[in-house]
Amino acid sequence: MGRHNEFGKEGEQIAVDFLINKGYTIKYRNYRYLKSEIDIIAQKDDVLAIIEVRSRSTSFIENIAETITKKKISLLVLGADHYVTENNLDVEVRFDVITILKNPKVLEIEHLENAFYHF
Repeated sequence: MGRHNEFGKEGEQIAVDFLINKGYTIKYRNYRYLKSEIDIIAQKDDVLAIIEVRSRSTSFIENIAETITKKKISLLVLGADHYVTENNLDVEVRFDVITILKNPKVLEIEHLENAFYHF
């Protein structure tokens, strides 16, 4: 596995721990449907959060969350719709992004709720 993939998995675990500490229940990790992959599906009360995790080890000027393309958003919506339908859920669905900046001196976690409205 490539070094960036290992860091991506580490970032997802950091995000899972962060969400659990905020009172979320993790429903699924790496949910796949057709070409869609959802990093984390988590629930808190009646809200199902579809979460994309973005990790970096260096601080670029570009906002990490802004690297999510319209195509990726469409795939997340497709996967979320399938998950909700397949599990016959009656919940509010929200699309979040968790960004993680980790290097030897700092660990920054940012949780953007309803993130696609921020773009």
